[in-house]
Amino acid sequence: LYSFFSFLQQRSPASTSGDEVNLGPSANPHARPTDFDFLAVIGKGTFGKVLLAKLKADNKFYAIKVLQKKVILKKKEQKNIMAERNVLLKSLTHPFLVGLHYSFQTPEKLYFVLDYVNGGELFFHLQRERCFSEPRARFYAAEVASAIGYLHSLNIVYRDLKPENILLDAQGHVVLTDFGLCKEGIEAESTTSTFCGTPEYLAPEVLRKQPYDRTVDWWCLGAVLYEMIYSLPPFYSRDISEMYDGILHKPLPLRPGKSEAVCSLLVGLLQKDQNRRLGAIADFLEIKNHVFFSPINWDDLYHKRITPPYNPNVKGPADTQHIDPEFTREMVPSSVSRTPEFNASTSSNNAFNGFSFVSNEDSFLTS
Repeated sequence: LYSFFSFLQQRSPASTSGDEVNLGPSANPHARPTDFDFLAVIGKGTFGKVLLAKLKADNKFYAIKVLQKKVILKKKEQKNIMAERNVLLKSLTHPFLVGLHYSFQTPEKLYFVLDYVNGGELFFHLQRERCFSEPRARFYAAEVASAIGYLHSLNIVYRDLKPENILLDAQGHVVLTDFGLCKEGIEAESTTSTFCGTPEYLAPEVLRKQPYDRTVDWWCLGAVLYEMIYSLPPFYSRDISEMYDGILHKPLPLRPGKSEAVCSLLVGLLQKDQNRRLGAIADFLEIKNHVFFSPINWDDLYHKRITPPYNPNVKGPADTQHIDPEFTREMVPSSVSRTPEFNASTSSNNAFNGFSFVSNEDSFLTS
């Protein structure tokens, strides 16, 4: 793969600034913003917004991530954006990872044309239902584990697994999105040390600012599974210092009424010692072989032959009923065209605005 943010020295005909970005094999030099009708804001981040768009040529719908070049450069986040683009390119072959169709640019912005996934964030559905049954939680956890296992096979650590980054497609299958905190080149015995993630889901070794490995993702899977079962992340507290103390020092609270299998899996995934955590030895294989997942036929799961436990009942590709209305009520930026007749959903459900961060000598990222 080409280096994503090596700026070309020569001036491109499509740019008057000279700040052409080498988008590598994802680049479509013929694409322009005017190829699309931009319909609604469906997500926001530090560097720009995610817009629902319809390609004029064939009326197909896409999610387009629009990133501001000047903000990326100001915050010195070129490496993180490069990693996201690289992971998007590698993720095309997995059924539970969002796909990148192509990318293009203007002098001021980068555009990533992605699958539009409109079954809603897992967080959106959790907020509405509070918790899931064990069979439903097992299905989502299995599809997420399959996606994480695939990333690990490519020596990629995800590092920001949380319900906000897990989408459901129109049929109810999981689609993992947002690869901005991914770390490439982490082999089985490798570690990294960047302090990053989302507070409620941080593993103890990350909090301690110790070197950590792939098992950080299995801790996050445990935290997400715990939230699906118990309605809140493990050790959750509005007092951040109290929550961190629980993550570091307190035993895992397991309220009665749940199966031995799910409790066993949660204890294994939420093991504070990363060397004793489930997945520390054989990675995804250990997760697959746990008794909690014994009802799962993993080949059928991968090929989507298992009927999802919940159908979002989307009414079509433009349906935004499961998108946070905080976004869909917002006007599309004036720099892109808006289709007046499009009416975004005004559902009353409001999801919590969580944040992710990456902290090192040069950068601090919130989204």
